[in-house]
Amino acid sequence: MSSVVPLGPESVAWRIFSDWRGMLISLWAGSMQNMHPGLGAGVEQHSRFFEERWERLFRSLYPIAGVVYDGERAAETARRVRDFHRGIGGTDARGRRYHALEAGTFFWAHATFVLTPVLVCEYFGTPLTAAQKERYYAESVRWWRLYGMGMRPVPADWAAFEAYYDRMCREVLEVTPAARAVLDVSDLARPPALARVPGPLWRAVAGPAGRGMVWLTTGLYHPAVRERLGLSWSARDERLLRLLGRAVAAGWRLVPFEYRFHPRARAAWRRARGRGRSGAPLVEAPARYRGGDGARGYASEG
Repeated sequence: MSSVVPLGPESVAWRIFSDWRGMLISLWAGSMQNMHPGLGAGVEQHSRFFEERWERLFRSLYPIAGVVYDGERAAETARRVRDFHRGIGGTDARGRRYHALEAGTFFWAHATFVLTPVLVCEYFGTPLTAAQKERYYAESVRWWRLYGMGMRPVPADWAAFEAYYDRMCREVLEVTPAARAVLDVSDLARPPALARVPGPLWRAVAGPAGRGMVWLTTGLYHPAVRERLGLSWSARDERLLRLLGRAVAAGWRLVPFEYRFHPRARAAWRRARGRGRSGAPLVEAPARYRGGDGARGYASEG
């Protein structure tokens, strides 16, 4: 049993993590993870992500959210997420050894999940204050400890985390084939939930939507990452992104509180408010998202 006190409804993390607006920056998270040499190699060599992108994305969200929201069961969820990656290792295309459970590699995936809600708040909601960022980062270290991984790569505070992120973007991340593949949404299949949508209609909508997502992702990148990927971003682009963000934030205020969250988080809020049984089974991915490599892979914190 982990000695780490799990996060609860009093935390900043509970209020900003697993917010559905995070789907707007899913390409950012996936591509940033896969620009890490070890993570990119692991996805290329061990994952079926590109054969079942929607399935992998949606089923991975459940255990990722669970490490934050599962309360007394969060440590068990964290161990499951960690253990999904035990067999993922090898040698990349440049002859470098890698393993998913090397602490620095695993922490980079964790870092992208830590940053996701911060970016959501910054661009599509109310930016976090300095004090909120500090508190949230301390909470993210608590959920990192639930994995039972080493503390060597973990920055001491928010300022050190920002410096770590800057260094990773400038000095470590690479343009891996897996990162390029994440950004290639030119032939994206229909998600299982939209299986009944006619193919021609899906293709008509998916093309412009995909290009819009890549544009949005470009705006969220660190400048060094944009440069490395050969992407441009103008002052006009930035103004348009900020206008879009304000529109999303305004509309989001109309969404009932619980429905702003992913089902795993929503169930946790219901339990915390006495509207759900404390020992009820944890919410898992619907059957249409299961199969392939299960919840395994680098979109699951590793």
